[in-house]
Amino acid sequence: MVQVNDNYLKLKAGYLFPEIARRVKAFSANNPDAQLIRLGIGDVTEPLPKACREAMKVAIDDMGTVEGFHGYGPEQGYSWLREKIAKHDYQARGCEIVADEIFVSDGSKCDSSNILDILGFGNRIAVTDPVYPVYVDSNVMAGNTGPAQKSGRYDGLIYLPISAENNFQASLPEEKVDIIYLCFPNNPTGAVCSKEELAKWIAYAKSNDALILFDAAYEAFIQDENLPHSIYEVEGARECAIEFRSFSKNAGFTGTRCAFTVIPKSLSGIGIGGKYVDLWSLWNRRQSTKFNGVSYIIQRGAEAVYSPEGSLQVKELVAFYMQNANIICSELSNAGFSVFGGKHAPYVWLRVPDGMDSWGFFDDLLTKVNVVGTPGSGFGFSGEGYFRLSAFNSRANVEEAMRRISSL
Repeated sequence: MVQVNDNYLKLKAGYLFPEIARRVKAFSANNPDAQLIRLGIGDVTEPLPKACREAMKVAIDDMGTVEGFHGYGPEQGYSWLREKIAKHDYQARGCEIVADEIFVSDGSKCDSSNILDILGFGNRIAVTDPVYPVYVDSNVMAGNTGPAQKSGRYDGLIYLPISAENNFQASLPEEKVDIIYLCFPNNPTGAVCSKEELAKWIAYAKSNDALILFDAAYEAFIQDENLPHSIYEVEGARECAIEFRSFSKNAGFTGTRCAFTVIPKSLSGIGIGGKYVDLWSLWNRRQSTKFNGVSYIIQRGAEAVYSPEGSLQVKELVAFYMQNANIICSELSNAGFSVFGGKHAPYVWLRVPDGMDSWGFFDDLLTKVNVVGTPGSGFGFSGEGYFRLSAFNSRANVEEAMRRISSL
């Protein structure tokens, strides 16, 4: 009989969001008339920007002609999109990133998991706690951890606790690590990181020959121009960091799928016999073998994000969700909750009421006021006692959800 990957058996009961879906489904089956408002999973709700839709329509027409038809595209992405990304997202902010260092993909969630394909076993891996669950679960699946402890943490991972007490800024590891996952603006806490703080991580990584995996999926929501949108805005990052970005949240591409990963050609790791191996070549080889690229139609839609019309429409979309976040923060604060995040990220992180745990608060909101959020413990041991609400919803739903929660 075929053998399975036993590492999957080490995973906890289920990925956080499917578990939420299971509970919501069970509740809805027993309460079919309940009007649920979902502020849990960070899926967008507003339509794609008009500029992106129009570009996709033109691309569809292209595909209907002999001259404009596109079959398999380059695995790294079309050069015209990568050049726009390099110019507008990096070079315009003083980052020395060129188009050839950008790999277009179908999602930063995929890339942050698949990157493990080119990284070896035996690396000492550090994650913040709480943390985006994919970073942990993908390492479990890859065999980079031991079994789960009673706390939910996994043997073999180094956890860096973050909380209100340390302003959701993890301390540098006290021991030498090889891989560090960082996410700013942070999912789930909404915290941000200054250039000065990032410089400390870069200095640590360079002095310890470590690699930073930097998730900047929410950079478009940063409201303070003094805050870095990319780790490459800080000197030295080209020698120690890979960055993940996405069109999902800023331009609403969750249903159309387009993202990109930046791997500077100056990055390297250690291979057989202690020889240095450049990571760009390994990732390029991986993508060429396992990925056929994002569709021409979708990439044309992503390219439109950088047009004058598209840029304005994306800013309006981001502003809409940030106003939602402001409403959530304001209403919850007035209701007596301790609230964090929501200023530079579409997520609001709050303390649950005294005497409750995070799943208990989830069930309370679901059953009493029919609002769905995300329990903090689902993001890690240190997330217990907290709860995440997403600003991704209609204005009417956000206002109604806050009215219901305040009524508690």
